Amino acid sequence: MAQSTEAVTNTFSILANPVRRYVLYYLDEQETPVSLDRLATRVAAWHTDSDPDAVDDATLTKMRTALYRVHLPKFSEAGYIAWDTDSRTIRRGPSFGRERVVIPVGGRP
Repeated sequence: MAQSTEAVTNTFSILANPVRRYVLYYLDEQETPVSLDRLATRVAAWHTDSDPDAVDDATLTKMRTALYRVHLPKFSEAGYIAWDTDSRTIRRGPSFGRERVVIPVGGRP
């Protein structure tokens, strides 16, 4: 089934940001919901090319804020994730996997 031009454009827009691609890579590896803190730590480590234990507090706070205010709402609106803002957990949404039409997801970024 062909995707509409708007859906494809939206997918490219979402995938244009490396932080959002890291989120997809990480969620693709997870079978259960993940906490915002755990997601932020892993994404910040990939984004800074460092070990998760080496990510400093300022970088982690900045990543957590960016995920919460910018990236996760975009994913949620597009259906890629489902997230509970009260428990601060994220899981794959009903549209997760749609991006595979554009790029393969899996493995370390």
